[in-house]
Amino acid sequence: MTKYFKIEIVSVNLTLNKTAFMAKKIKHKEQFQNFNLVVFGGTGDLALRKIYPALYQRYIDGQLNCKYNIIAITRKTDQEDHFRSQVRLFLEKSLEGTKGFDTGINEFMSNIQLVIAREPSVQGYKKLKEFLENFKGYQNIYYFSTPSSAFGPISKALKDSKLADKNSKVVLEKPLGHSLESSITINNEITKTFDESQIYRIDHYLGKETVQNLMVLRFANNLFERAWNAENIDSIQITVAESLGVEKRAGYYDQSGALLDMVQNHLLQLLCLVAMEPPFALNANEVRNEKLKILRSLRPFTKESIRSESIKGQYTRGNIEGRKVNSYLEDIEKYESKTETFVALKTFVDNWRWKNVPFYLRTGKRMKKRYSEIVINFKQVKHNIFPSKEEMNNNKLIIRLQPEERIELIQMTKIPGPGGYRYKPTALKLDYIDTFEERFPEAYERLIIDVIRGNQTLFMSQDELVAAWTWIETITNSWKSTNSKNVLYAAGTWGPGDEILSSGESWITKKWKNK
Repeated sequence: MTKYFKIEIVSVNLTLNKTAFMAKKIKHKEQFQNFNLVVFGGTGDLALRKIYPALYQRYIDGQLNCKYNIIAITRKTDQEDHFRSQVRLFLEKSLEGTKGFDTGINEFMSNIQLVIAREPSVQGYKKLKEFLENFKGYQNIYYFSTPSSAFGPISKALKDSKLADKNSKVVLEKPLGHSLESSITINNEITKTFDESQIYRIDHYLGKETVQNLMVLRFANNLFERAWNAENIDSIQITVAESLGVEKRAGYYDQSGALLDMVQNHLLQLLCLVAMEPPFALNANEVRNEKLKILRSLRPFTKESIRSESIKGQYTRGNIEGRKVNSYLEDIEKYESKTETFVALKTFVDNWRWKNVPFYLRTGKRMKKRYSEIVINFKQVKHNIFPSKEEMNNNKLIIRLQPEERIELIQMTKIPGPGGYRYKPTALKLDYIDTFEERFPEAYERLIIDVIRGNQTLFMSQDELVAAWTWIETITNSWKSTNSKNVLYAAGTWGPGDEILSSGESWITKKWKNK
């Protein structure tokens, strides 16, 4: 059993050509159990860009206060030198914007091993087993940074090789299947080796600092919690807009599209945090149970509602920041594809708190700019006592997740000077960069450390996954039954407008007209 006690860690700050410690003291209350982190797909893009830099930043901070090994699993041979140069490149990039110290990259990289495993089998994992047997007593964490079709075979091979026991953990990257049926099949394969308490289904949005602040904003501020209901809130918008196209993910993306790539996980998790009831306690079971209630309360789509309350689109050629960009079909090098790169949904949470409050979800690629944002639109005052003919705007709480993380409260304010009560909306703004001197940890830093410590609060349960897929399939089935078509939109715009809605309802433009 892991023992917890208070210790003082001196973090490593090494100058460019020296190995002397700089005296920067950081206090961490917990001592982690020694661990082996085995990354399947260990030479891939995600591992290089996110996993290794996240661990490296925790090493710099002094939080990796135990013995550990990072084992990158690859099927390729003769790439040791290339792999290490790539790891170093991304570790150095993770230092950009920090005070200029070479903070022990060589020391950190000495803990990274490359192991070749050509196939998921007892024979294929022979070298991995030989390595891990040198570190008995360490907890083994298996990180599946591979397509989900490989999750089952890898799990079986680990079990057959006697490399998985009750102290092991497994981290699963999305997407977890492409449908409800496939996700259940994958889960059934994994649970033959690992039980639910050992499984960490990662969604990096839940590790973002501003997403974490949603919990504090709601439940630690009486001002907001008392007004957080249908009586006071008119609507809620959740937007994840990307200016990039499909980049190197064309093969995967054309099989998933914006709905499965973004809505099924990221946007639904944000919706859950906005809409959930206060949990009894801030632990995994209580938080996940409250999120599950929201997912099960989402109003299913029907053939009737899908026409007026959903839009899907696909980007064509356009301009972004003065640069010409290709269409989606050119990006994936196909003549035709029915895959959507834009989705907007109007949905409802059918419970007492949110009765008839619309939740507007929007995500798209090749949009005008990149940002993720949650907007809480409060209802207008019931009676305007001021004689001005100007429109009385409603209050808004804007939570910017990325970039330029901030929180804004839009309120009506009197314009100074004579002329009666003239007013306009102004913002009370909390800018994270200006307010906090601390470095903003990357989402993967928080999440990987939570795996090491055994905290599942920020990870999806299987019940959540099933509930999310069940709701998503009411959309995909309704699109199919109504033969819904993609609406083309130019890259560098905000996507399809309200003119394409058969009902004539203008929510799509109205809700985002000022962006």
